[in-house]
Amino acid sequence: MTELRFDAVVVGAGVVGLACARRLARLGLHTVLLEREKGIGRGISSRSSEVIHAGLYYPAGSLKSRLCQRGAERIYRYCERKSVAHRRVGKFVVATRREQEGKLEAIVSHARDNRCRVAMISGKEARRQEPELACVAALSSPDTGILDSHGLMDALLADYESVGGILARCSAVKRGWFEARGTVVELDDEKSTRVSSRFLVNAAGLDAPLVAANLLGFPIDHVPECYFAKGNYFVLTGRSPFSRLIYPMPEPGGLGIHLTLDLQGRARFGPDVEWVDAISYSVDIERRRKFCTAIRSYWPNCNKERLVPAYAGIRPKLGSRENVAEDFVIQDASVHGFPGLVNLFGIESPGLTSCLVIADEVAARLGLQQLEN
Repeated sequence: MTELRFDAVVVGAGVVGLACARRLARLGLHTVLLEREKGIGRGISSRSSEVIHAGLYYPAGSLKSRLCQRGAERIYRYCERKSVAHRRVGKFVVATRREQEGKLEAIVSHARDNRCRVAMISGKEARRQEPELACVAALSSPDTGILDSHGLMDALLADYESVGGILARCSAVKRGWFEARGTVVELDDEKSTRVSSRFLVNAAGLDAPLVAANLLGFPIDHVPECYFAKGNYFVLTGRSPFSRLIYPMPEPGGLGIHLTLDLQGRARFGPDVEWVDAISYSVDIERRRKFCTAIRSYWPNCNKERLVPAYAGIRPKLGSRENVAEDFVIQDASVHGFPGLVNLFGIESPGLTSCLVIADEVAARLGLQQLEN
């Protein structure tokens, strides 16, 4: 058996785990980042739309709203400083039928309450800017953008390692327990390596509830039930018909099958919402018909044959499939009673946008001072 001691342990090297580890290491803590896979960001973080969200939809006062608003500009500044590819392309949220206009107006009002820069424009004006678009009205969000998520994670890792942070790949957490000086986690390796620390941040994404449940003595009633919402993506062969992101009206569990762009200008559609019981990243080509029908509501010229299966992601949803929780859960000692432990549950969109300020929030919940970027 091997025993190691650190000031801080972060579980999960997705974009949020990387940001948290970077923050703790920059605060002078001897930090190790445990990742079960061979590389960073192989779960939720590498299977998203790569969108920098402006914070239009989130409930006022929620963590998602507060962290997204602060996070977006931080991410833009960070990407600029670290030469991470990104672009502020803008976005339209569209009403495709007259009966949707009231709902769109409500989104505009809510976005303004959230201090987002938005404008309501007519269908005619939207079509002037995007001739292929079919809609009766649109919300214009000029501050929505896109980025290279892998480039962002590489930059966060470089920052982290530059101040002495350690990344331990192939280091899945088997179980853990509490002791007077903090926590101990045992790794699922041949040596049954034990890593003790004063601070433990559970940023394990889809596995975060499992990691918490495997901490001996942790109250099970503070481990939320998590549901898996699979989001499938299709890419469009050939030239993109749009120069900005196009979103339909939101739907339960997601924002509808929308069009996003990558940094090369290629169009991709998704994600949809497919509730699953097990993790699978395959994309069934039979879903193409459903995609095409949804896309034609705002792009009538969509040709089904141009839609090619791309990739899929899994989003951790809290609550239930019928009543999805609308916010992140950042759970600290004031809730569960164990000083030095923070659990991150249900961290999905806008987790990418918010990662730097989520890291600030975690540091604050641990009673640590914050640094300005």
